[in-house]
Amino acid sequence: MFKTYEKYIIKNFINKILTVSLVFFSLIIILSILEEISFFKNINVNFLTPYFLVILSAPITLFEIFPFIFLIATQFLFYDLFKKDEINLMKSNGLSNLKIIKILFFSSFLIGLLTVFFYYNAASKLKFFYTDIKNNFSNDNRYLAAVTDSGLWLKDEINDNILIIKASNIADDYLLDVIINEFDEEFKLLRTIESKKVNIKSKLWSITDPTINSENVSLKNVEQLSVITNFDKEKISSMFSNISTLNLLELFNLKKDYENLGYSSDEIVIHLMKLFSTPILYAVLTILSSIIMFNFKKNKSLFFHIILGIFMSVLIYYMNFMFSSLGNNGKIPIIASIFLPILFISLFAIIGLIRVNEK
Repeated sequence: MFKTYEKYIIKNFINKILTVSLVFFSLIIILSILEEISFFKNINVNFLTPYFLVILSAPITLFEIFPFIFLIATQFLFYDLFKKDEINLMKSNGLSNLKIIKILFFSSFLIGLLTVFFYYNAASKLKFFYTDIKNNFSNDNRYLAAVTDSGLWLKDEINDNILIIKASNIADDYLLDVIINEFDEEFKLLRTIESKKVNIKSKLWSITDPTINSENVSLKNVEQLSVITNFDKEKISSMFSNISTLNLLELFNLKKDYENLGYSSDEIVIHLMKLFSTPILYAVLTILSSIIMFNFKKNKSLFFHIILGIFMSVLIYYMNFMFSSLGNNGKIPIIASIFLPILFISLFAIIGLIRVNEK
């Protein structure tokens, strides 16, 4: 069972997290609504549609800034404890600074686990609904891409014709073992093109040694064939980049499908590792924020702590972004891109813990 002082600290910490989260959630709503209204300004939809879409997309955005919410919430918690002189009261009852930090560390870690396994899965599903609804109002809805156990599937519409494309594998600038079914607007099959290799570096695909079937007639004497599409290698990659719409189970399944297809799954691996390291990051940032609060003068204004929290958040964000970019580009190992930022933050926190009880 929790002791009274532990319940008091944890309760106040959770209240601060909820308060800061509500502030950031409100800011996300305000900033996002302008973008959605701009998107729908020339589209005849119910006036509530932009607001509904903002509500669907806001939770996953909030999840992305949770680390900084924990950092700022910890600052506000200690600001109140110092202001009310409750820290000295706790010390007089035998509660050390290290003990307080320990309580906050484990609280942050447990909240982080709940956030990843419950909040993230719910938020990603809402983001999926957001993307699905918005695609219905976007021109990109004509172009679909999916990875399944059987390979890569593409749907394209060009020159009043519909292309259904299947490939078993993707390697560098090429699709391998490709079947292209071309239909007219009424979905009448016009021709089928089969090839072992198709160059997709540009939107003008170059098909090597194609076999063309049209009206039950097969042509095999064509060495090279060009087909115009709306897809190139870059566009195909970008259509798979919105992995924030997938929950944990879907991410693991997609990773497996990517590997079967021969497509790089590094981005998914990095995303999964970020998710599973999230509780550790929350806990470490909580320690770092606690150390900083113990080392600053107790009479600093609330405004000072807000600015300090924002400044620290920006520094940590860019450090994470830099290492993630290096990991995505293969400059450093994926594991290093995730855990080096946490390691650096942990080192600063550990150094601060050495003499924290003397503060």
